[in-house]
Amino acid sequence: MAKTAPVARTVRDVDPLQLADLNAGRVASRTLTEGLAVDFAQLMSAAVPECSPADLARMQAQAGQGITRRMALAAGILAPDDARLAAMQAHPSDTVRGWACYAIAARPMAGLDAYLTAIRPLADDPHFGVREWAWLALRPHLATDIDGAVARLAGWVMSPSERLRRFACEAIRPRGVWCSHIPDLVQAPERALPVLAPLRDDPSRYVQDSVGNWLNDAAKAQPDWVRGLCARWLAEGESEARRYICKRAQRSL
Repeated sequence: MAKTAPVARTVRDVDPLQLADLNAGRVASRTLTEGLAVDFAQLMSAAVPECSPADLARMQAQAGQGITRRMALAAGILAPDDARLAAMQAHPSDTVRGWACYAIAARPMAGLDAYLTAIRPLADDPHFGVREWAWLALRPHLATDIDGAVARLAGWVMSPSERLRRFACEAIRPRGVWCSHIPDLVQAPERALPVLAPLRDDPSRYVQDSVGNWLNDAAKAQPDWVRGLCARWLAEGESEARRYICKRAQRSL
């Protein structure tokens, strides 16, 4: 079972003036706590003033749901055309840019290449939260064709951007966080090696953490495979990055 995304119960932990700016769409969240405290209906009213009272009431009625469900609902309510989607992608609010991620994922497109091209700027967004929404939104499409997804994401791991390299790994974690599992990779994690292997010496700790977490996910169902892979990687060339990744990968074994 996937972990359930938490419902925002942290309003009291956020400075009231900061929360007012977040709900007005004037600023981006600085922490996960701030992001979880955003009132989606208030933000939607401020960011997309043409929303109908019925749409805002529908959004407010779901305030107690987990945040991933509310992200998808907001995108469905807005159903932006190209112009509105572009405005959402450039909005100061990281939550609004997150809605854009889900809006892209909800659109009918001609295959994975089109989805990956559309999500790429958001996967490389400067804000940590937007980057998470990018892979969470697109993950269901990737999971329907895991070999096709791996083949395409194998090109992303060559990017000079550590954010895009991490996206390639994080988006197809076997278990992941706040998302459904990918059974194909739970049972056969070796299918993701074209993405994982080029990252075993990645200089970025941001990417190293993702690779280690990916393998730790895999170890829950395929511990011998993870042990063997780590042993082989270290035998082929022991580097600081590999040592860190392999230690993180086997922390639950």
